[in-house]
Amino acid sequence: MTARGRFITFEGIDGAGKSTQIGFIDGWLRSRDIDVLLTREPGGTPIGEALRELILHRPMQPRTETLLMFAARCEHVLGVIEPALAAGRWVLCDRFTDATYAYQSGGRGLPEADVAVLERWVHESLQPDLTFLFDLAPELAAARLARAQRSDRFESEQRDFFARVREHYLARARAEPRRFVVVDTSQDKAVVQQHLAEAVGHWL
Repeated sequence: MTARGRFITFEGIDGAGKSTQIGFIDGWLRSRDIDVLLTREPGGTPIGEALRELILHRPMQPRTETLLMFAARCEHVLGVIEPALAAGRWVLCDRFTDATYAYQSGGRGLPEADVAVLERWVHESLQPDLTFLFDLAPELAAARLARAQRSDRFESEQRDFFARVREHYLARARAEPRRFVVVDTSQDKAVVQQHLAEAVGHWL
């Protein structure tokens, strides 16, 4: 019987450096002969990617935004994440439901209870084995985003929005310390990567 794979998610405000570090963990695991699936939210499936374009670039109500997030997530969980885990693959996901709590509840003000209802409906039995929260002060993240050539609806938000999102993320990490690893991404990249490798390495 094939052992179930590990589900690792990567979270943080825009500009905190997730993309760089996901690539590092992906390569680090593959170099140790781990079968890895790298995916993202919103997205990960043809329907999810189509919804991603709407969510990132079309103005909409916070409730609509949240419903579309979970519509994409439903396709992703049932069509990609669960089958991969069942086959023994390790799934690395750029954002998952913690992001909805942080952005749509923390940032937009949607009640957490509404998000919780959708979470139970879409993936009640699935939670990440490990979540890396890349933490960075909003002003530092904003400076990184300013160097980007193109911004989406979220990246274009004001600093106070990201301050609320960050605090919501940190509150979730305090509530679930066994799942979350908070990584200060203002540190040198080599220090951050050593921290990541140590957190994942105990499974190997």
